Amino acid sequence: QVQLAESGGGLVQAGGSLSLDCAASGSIFRINTMGWYRQAPGKQRELVASITRGSTTNFADSVKGRFTVSRDNVKNIVYLQMNSLKPEDTAVYYCYAQHYTAYGPDRDYWGQGTQVTVSS
Repeated sequence: QVQLAESGGGLVQAGGSLSLDCAASGSIFRINTMGWYRQAPGKQRELVASITRGSTTNFADSVKGRFTVSRDNVKNIVYLQMNSLKPEDTAVYYCYAQHYTAYGPDRDYWGQGTQVTVSS
């Protein structure tokens, strides 16, 4: 089993910045893609940003130019730096990790979620 522990988040005014990080632990063989999803009240969960083990990144159009994602492959930590935050960024942010075993793909693991609230 792999556990994901998120930290960061909180309340910030519009235009401000927040950072999130997520550390994977447990029986890790190899983690491929890591990233972040978010879910606002009444809306579906959506991809915010992802990063492969080789550092290829992908962002939702709504956060391009404002958010950056990075990772530490040795420590199995993924980071999300959020700048120029908007009220519409308010959501619960979930970390995820694609785990592989020696035999191939295992499954995706998810964090518990952390609240980000942006006030106008």
